[in-house]
Amino acid sequence: MVTRAVKARNQLGVACRHYPDQIEDRRRDLAEAKITDYLERELAKAPSLTDEQRAKLAELLKPARDAITAARLAELDGGAA
Repeated sequence: MVTRAVKARNQLGVACRHYPDQIEDRRRDLAEAKITDYLERELAKAPSLTDEQRAKLAELLKPARDAITAARLAELDGGAA
């Protein structure tokens, strides 16, 4: 099975060879894919989490979620932040 990280790494390679303006985006995609693959593997091995444990894990991701929301709102606002 080809993981997200392998696909993202391949896309980064294509960007490095042919689309240098996309390299930073592909690097971010690769980082996200590695994190996603890792979390899915670990969660599949772990016993069921309690609601409190899920809430703690969600809090770890909250700053990233807030930053994404702010960026999307800025895009909708025409770039005015």
